[in-house]
Amino acid sequence: MKRLVSGIKPTGQLTLGNYIGALKQFVKLQDELEDTEFFIFIADLHAITTPQEKLALKRNIKSIAALYIACGLDPEKINLFVQSEVLEHATLGYIMESTSYIGEMERMTQFKDKKGKQTEGVRTSLLTYPALMAADILLYDADIVPIGDDQKQHLELTRHLAQRFNNLYGETFVVPEGFFPKTGARIKSLTEPLKKMDKSSENPKAYILLLDDLNQVKNKIRSAVTDSDTHIKFDVKNKPGISNLLTIYSSLTDLSIKDLEKKYEDSNYKVFKEDLANIVAATLEPIQEKYDQIISSPYLDEVLDKGRDRASLIARKKIYKVYKRIGLGRIK
Repeated sequence: MKRLVSGIKPTGQLTLGNYIGALKQFVKLQDELEDTEFFIFIADLHAITTPQEKLALKRNIKSIAALYIACGLDPEKINLFVQSEVLEHATLGYIMESTSYIGEMERMTQFKDKKGKQTEGVRTSLLTYPALMAADILLYDADIVPIGDDQKQHLELTRHLAQRFNNLYGETFVVPEGFFPKTGARIKSLTEPLKKMDKSSENPKAYILLLDDLNQVKNKIRSAVTDSDTHIKFDVKNKPGISNLLTIYSSLTDLSIKDLEKKYEDSNYKVFKEDLANIVAATLEPIQEKYDQIISSPYLDEVLDKGRDRASLIARKKIYKVYKRIGLGRIK
């Protein structure tokens, strides 16, 4: 049986971009890939590469776990767990640091970007977190890793580290393959459509949170930046705003961009936006209702306990093998 691994940092609430680019894809994959075991985790160790407020971090961990389930992930089909509760992630992360080189870490474009935004000192973990990310994947011998365009570099590093370790110590890790969603992989800001939709934006109209009030959601779509033309056409270079809205519409309805262009060829932005506003709200309403049902329920902890126990079983076996390969401890 193959394995799929993916995680998300609990550094804030999830956006519509997260849903379209990741969660909706996971739901589809869990139903299609019957011969694949899923390991989906809340990447709380990755969150502390930058300062986090303790109580907010704890809330976000459970909130994101509840949203994963509310969005359609089935605990009977996947293993959902919290990264830090499986201690082998940190252990293998250090071993991957000992397999990689400083130059490889410094070349990571995300490190360069985040370092440039830091107002305080840069934590060592911000430099080395790609080694932990590699460990997250290699710990479970993942065959499939869903990624966006901005994560290609990290996956390539993971593949290199797996191959390097295998060459040094003998065949130990599966070299993973990336899975690239066909559409909706990178939803853009509603106010600056050349940028990624980001919950850290100073303008709350730039993004839609999955738990936003539904009337606010509709208003954010209605006020989304487009252009002076009223022709509804997908053209990322010349019409990034309406192209972004078309991508959202297509991703939520499974209608093709071409079908949408034809549907609205004699219409205008106001009508198009109103239709999309209703579609987005209708998508989020059942998610919010299910979230409210499970966020404080014992069921959520039961799911996370079950996922942790399964992940720990696999992780312990892998770490035992890794230690034996390297010569660590007293393992014979």
